Amino acid sequence: MRTSTTIEASANWPETVDFVVEAEKLGMDICWVAEAWGAEAPSPLGYLAAKTERMLLGSAIIQLATRTPMAIARAAITLSNLSGGRFLLGLGPSGPQVIEGLHGVPFARPLSRMRETVEIVRQAASGEKVAYSGREFQIPLPGGEGKPMRLAMRAEHEMPIHLATLSPKMLHLTGEIADGWLGTSFVPEGAKEAYFDHLDAGLVASGRSRADFDICQGAEVAFAEDEDALRAMVAGRKKELAFSLGGMGSATTNFYNNAYSRQGWAEVAAEVRERWQAGDREGAAGLVTDDMVLATTLIGTENMVRERLRVWRDAGVDIVRFYPAGETLDARLTTLGRAIDLVREIEIESEGEAAR
Repeated sequence: MRTSTTIEASANWPETVDFVVEAEKLGMDICWVAEAWGAEAPSPLGYLAAKTERMLLGSAIIQLATRTPMAIARAAITLSNLSGGRFLLGLGPSGPQVIEGLHGVPFARPLSRMRETVEIVRQAASGEKVAYSGREFQIPLPGGEGKPMRLAMRAEHEMPIHLATLSPKMLHLTGEIADGWLGTSFVPEGAKEAYFDHLDAGLVASGRSRADFDICQGAEVAFAEDEDALRAMVAGRKKELAFSLGGMGSATTNFYNNAYSRQGWAEVAAEVRERWQAGDREGAAGLVTDDMVLATTLIGTENMVRERLRVWRDAGVDIVRFYPAGETLDARLTTLGRAIDLVREIEIESEGEAAR
């Protein structure tokens, strides 16, 4: 497994940059930059390209409906070229609350929008004139004065595209057209039916297999020194999970809630959303079980985290995306360093097993 982490461009930008630079020194392979309802992703990625030397840099994610496909293509090609080919384009549909509530554009038909955007980005990266006629996009605009154009630059390096998707149809599309999947809300024991069957069907449709595709899965990582500390950690994460199940999306559309439901917690997930939407935040958090927290995070004693990483590896995860816990920069880096060391141990084990 390769290692990665996700950052958001926060108010404390100097500390965030220090974190990324030190993470590279620790051996981190990829840094993903998030784009939620705060800072956008491309600008920080350009800055980080100048501050790092080796690690790959990815958007996780650029929100699909917030830019035209050509705007996405231009940002991606620019980042790829200026980083010397270290850029990974991560795209995701986001959800109706952010797309409609913040940006004021329709969330409608994200499936066809995603397919067409990826096709247009790849056409633009090829250096050819861009001419596209689809359900969502027509380039150039019909009936106007425009003619097909090519960008005044072309992609100088390969530019892999990873999609952040959760619904079955979107997962199928990801396997069909993308180079990798940016997953979340992941329970390895239930991943086959919830995620992998759909991804694999898309891969088969495109004539590919898992060997041609990256599975990138993320979760918080935190180390508890004893059982008492672990209980406190788990209790402290329940409100965060309740927010994902009840508040990440609208009253009727919540892809995180749906993902947990497909992995065995349909009844609890529905009750949490109902409580959260009614304004009972504490009641919603109280419904979240310890198992729900532990199953979808990398929280535990060092032995527990090591074993959980082995389970992720065996389930098919190629890239683990760490969200390291810690109140300070040094604490987060310490957590991250311990997690990276565990992945290295597991990789050495795998190499030894393969050699026997």
